[in-house]
Amino acid sequence: MTVPRPRGRAAGAQWAGTAAEALPDDVEHSVLIGRIWDPSGDGPSPVTVRDGEVIDISHRFPTVRDICELPDPAATVAGLDGTRVGDFGEILANTGAATRDRTRPWLLAPVDLQALKAAGVTFPISMIERVIEERARGDLALAADIRRRMLADIGVDLHSLEAGSAEAERLKSLLVAEGMWSQYLEVGIGPDAEIFTKGQILSAVGTAVPVGVLAASTWNNPEPEVTLIVASSGRIVGATLGNDVNLRDIEGRSALLLPLAKDNNASCALGPLIRLFDDRFGMDQVRELEVRLEVRGVDGFHLEAVSEMTQMSRDPEELVRQMIGPHHRYPDGAALMLGTMFAPIQDRDRPGEGFTHKVDDVVRISCPALGTLVNRVRHAEECEPWHFGVRDLMGNLVRRGLL
Repeated sequence: MTVPRPRGRAAGAQWAGTAAEALPDDVEHSVLIGRIWDPSGDGPSPVTVRDGEVIDISHRFPTVRDICELPDPAATVAGLDGTRVGDFGEILANTGAATRDRTRPWLLAPVDLQALKAAGVTFPISMIERVIEERARGDLALAADIRRRMLADIGVDLHSLEAGSAEAERLKSLLVAEGMWSQYLEVGIGPDAEIFTKGQILSAVGTAVPVGVLAASTWNNPEPEVTLIVASSGRIVGATLGNDVNLRDIEGRSALLLPLAKDNNASCALGPLIRLFDDRFGMDQVRELEVRLEVRGVDGFHLEAVSEMTQMSRDPEELVRQMIGPHHRYPDGAALMLGTMFAPIQDRDRPGEGFTHKVDDVVRISCPALGTLVNRVRHAEECEPWHFGVRDLMGNLVRRGLL
């Protein structure tokens, strides 16, 4: 069944959007998995979505991790029977409701035991922005001045630059000679990628719920990214959307503050669902994706941008190899955010001060092949704290007879 996708949003529709927007354009040809909170079991259940219906498959696979470790996850899930939970649209609406009905299921982030990893500075334009925020040390006005001077000094097309290449090394030497050395140059165009831990296992949030920025942060932004789902063997089995929320003022003060800038309550959003790789969708399609970002504020502010995967300075499979291999194993696999070329400089309040989030901003990250991830910005201190950990999950699965 084809789910119709409306061109616009009805005036009275929820901020979190509709089922048609959340699901891929070619949903009838997509093998989709995710997770719900199941009130009847007081815990999470892996699900698949078919014909607009959510089907519980926890009786076969108690975790999403177990699905991703299969030899052919898409083929197995496509032929799997399960228990109908409800209509996807109704479950999505309950997820984003102002007052959630806790007797009915709601959506969770689509991963569970996978490590939450992210690659940084994988687009040349984001490398420049990281150098700028490092030199500005959180000062928005100074950042605007550095940006003008730096781009004028470089005077080269960064879009075709390949990290680790001879051309990249020449550019790095030029920037160092001009007094623009930065640790971000090394990870942006050098041989080794920046791959860091975005959050702890089970700490990611899903669609239709808040994302968090620290109340003390005065310069922050969303980072719309394609996220690869990687099995423990290093095989890539699917993809989803991600928001690698970043506090630019804090990271700009010192790269050693990256954990504070990146890992807070609700600072890692993934979803809505994982699209498993099959004959119709795989790495060739991922490399061509365009990820769209829309931010709407209650103050009337509106921002739109596009992040093109073709502009990456590193191939996604190279990033996976740098993350997992003989040098480092992840026995439950990983979700790897691939980075973004989005570096917002559009002024929001005063000229020259660029963009930063405000409470209640609605952030939409979308891609026709993966659907739409929607979150509303809150202070991290006010977001629902991460409290359901690995021990809780294992105990819950045992009580339900699933483990």
